[in-house]
Amino acid sequence: MISVVLALLAAAGNATASVLQRRAARSVPKDKAFRPALVLALVRDPVWLGGIAALVGGFLFQAAALSVGALALVQPVLVIELPFTMVLLSWMFGVKLDRRSWLAVGTVTVGVSVFLVSAAPGPGRQTPTSAEWVMATVVTIGTVIGLVMVARLFTGAGRAAALGVATGVGFAFTATFIKESTSVFQRDPAALPASWQLYAMVVAGLCSLFLLQNALHSGPLVAAQPALTVSDPVAGILYGTTMFGEHVRTGHWILLEATGITLIIYGSFRLAKSLPSGLGHKTPRRGHESRLGRTRGERGR
Repeated sequence: MISVVLALLAAAGNATASVLQRRAARSVPKDKAFRPALVLALVRDPVWLGGIAALVGGFLFQAAALSVGALALVQPVLVIELPFTMVLLSWMFGVKLDRRSWLAVGTVTVGVSVFLVSAAPGPGRQTPTSAEWVMATVVTIGTVIGLVMVARLFTGAGRAAALGVATGVGFAFTATFIKESTSVFQRDPAALPASWQLYAMVVAGLCSLFLLQNALHSGPLVAAQPALTVSDPVAGILYGTTMFGEHVRTGHWILLEATGITLIIYGSFRLAKSLPSGLGHKTPRRGHESRLGRTRGERGR
């Protein structure tokens, strides 16, 4: 299915962007968090700009996937971004993935497959009304603000996780504008520049990108990435079914769908726990490699 292939390419682009932007964000002083100075500092970093280029590539693949597939199908496939991210982290920082890490990667992959096969997301046949757009916008903004307020109560991993969830919701909402913009383009390409969805997509995307930078800057990637990766498809399914009339199987299929989601969540957090909490804070010295999942005591045996 072409939409799945395009979504996988989008996930690869997003994973590359997360790793590069995380590497750049850790070099910025913490007092710049939640300030425009954070972005001003990052735009001077070639590594961060490379991450933005990868993010743009992921966006283009996602837009192409949404133009031919349902929101409830494309967003769950993007969960594969997490295994991609962890593999890239291990490669860039000289950390070897052990058997438990690969098992976690496999668990996430199986979870996505089980969910997609059991849910069989189908395209919707309705265009959101103005009232539905207003309601979705109010609920989304309220949710994101609430998560940001919660994040300010914590430091480190707790803040990164809360901001990761807020970022996931923001990107899922951005995807609704991407999907609607592609529909407008398919009906009448000349009408796209005058459509409000295009500019709403830009605003929502930039706000989500700002949240992402703060999530990556606030704590370890292994806290922010699973929260972002899991919340994005969950929110995407909700948007797809409630706004676009997309359908997923119900009845006895719900048990298998719940099993798939459980495997995704379990595998995501097991994969995150398999990485040292400091991974990504700085580049290891050449020749210093560690094995994922091994504690300091185990290495000393």
